[in-house]
Amino acid sequence: MKAKINDQYAYRVAWAEDDQEYVATCAEFPSLSWLDATPEKALAGLRKVVADCVIDLQKSGEPVPVPLSAKSFSGRFVVRVPPQLHRDLATEAAESGVSLNRLVSHKLSR
Repeated sequence: MKAKINDQYAYRVAWAEDDQEYVATCAEFPSLSWLDATPEKALAGLRKVVADCVIDLQKSGEPVPVPLSAKSFSGRFVVRVPPQLHRDLATEAAESGVSLNRLVSHKLSR
């Protein structure tokens, strides 16, 4: 049985100090959130809002966001850095005997 699309999205629940409640957010719908007294209620509230939003988008023929879990990633992305940082990283990689790619990948994984 295939899960409903709103079950496949990337949800997160965290304490919102300013609101003194839990806030649920969804990576694929960054403009939506739900505040509630417990993490479970915050998540349930947001999941309902996302489900309603998906239905509205489908009815209006607008694109429905693809869940991050359904996307494939190549493992490649380009990052622009200041020339001096590029030089410093290249130097560090050379001194460590590794490629610049390996050095940066290692630093990002920490």
